Amino acid sequence: MAKINPKFAKELNAFGSANFNACYNCGNCTAVCSLSSKDDSFPREMVRLSVLGLEDEIKSSLKPWGCYYCGECSTQCPQDANPGELMMSLRRWLTAKYDWTGFSGLLYKSLPLTLTVFVLALVGVIAFANAVHFELEPMLHFGHYFEMIAIGTVGVVILLPNIIRMWWFTIGKPKVEVTPSKYINSIGELFIHMFTQKRALGCDDNQVRWLEHLILVIAYLSLLFTTVFLDWFGSENLFVIVLGYVESLIIFVVTVDFVGNRIKKSKAVTKHSQPSDWFFVVWLLLMGLTALLVRLFIDLDLLESNKWLYLVHLTVLVQWALIIVPFGKWTHFLYRSFAMYFEKLIVEA
Repeated sequence: MAKINPKFAKELNAFGSANFNACYNCGNCTAVCSLSSKDDSFPREMVRLSVLGLEDEIKSSLKPWGCYYCGECSTQCPQDANPGELMMSLRRWLTAKYDWTGFSGLLYKSLPLTLTVFVLALVGVIAFANAVHFELEPMLHFGHYFEMIAIGTVGVVILLPNIIRMWWFTIGKPKVEVTPSKYINSIGELFIHMFTQKRALGCDDNQVRWLEHLILVIAYLSLLFTTVFLDWFGSENLFVIVLGYVESLIIFVVTVDFVGNRIKKSKAVTKHSQPSDWFFVVWLLLMGLTALLVRLFIDLDLLESNKWLYLVHLTVLVQWALIIVPFGKWTHFLYRSFAMYFEKLIVEA
């Protein structure tokens, strides 16, 4: 028996949604949404589940992850219920439910706590730099190995268990019968969506945004590989050096455009930006910019006399790797990809 929770609206408001109770079920949002079909009244179904507070049904659903927030549903809503922003809020809420630590939900709901954690990361970086007497070589050495250790630790300790919880809510607990061969044969769906996010092409106004996301994902993953495995800051290989410059410059240029759009609020997806949205895009911009400047200062033989620049980059790196990646909006990239994979498994089952 479904359990209705009338207090769910108040809880969801803490994740950004404010007016979905204004919905009177007219169906305009479903009529204009490219994800809706004769068998699926999206996003109206998710709006009704939210109004009724049917948390278990929402947790078992992958549908909020299929939405790329073109905003057409919100534009056509006569009640200003803003179903597009509701889908965004549901993704934040689901992220908090997947997270076994519970930390994601706390950060999403509390800006003071988020800022406190960022400050603590800064203090930790300064304390480390002081411990090595602000010597550049050990700081560079630490930064290089920190990335490798952080990637492995966050992936195994936090993100992997969260993906398992996501699987449990959507496939395990509902007892969807998926054979081992199906998991293997459908794995391509995971990587296709992870790298291309091709579902976004179904939205009429998303072609440019989709291309920017595609370029950004490739540049981000490439820079990660270049800095971690090719040791960009320590390399003397001309190809590696130029490759790193190109990757970091692309990240900087694309994220500048993203930040500009959020400032102008010219699109539905940028009109109701939450702190987590700003942190994600601004810190990604800072990652690209500070990485580029650090390598430039190395090549100009200026970094030794400007160690502060590397400390800034290291601080951004630590905050990104330990806060934004495991607990912030970066996880949407991961969960959305697995949602498309799980959806294929469910359909085939």
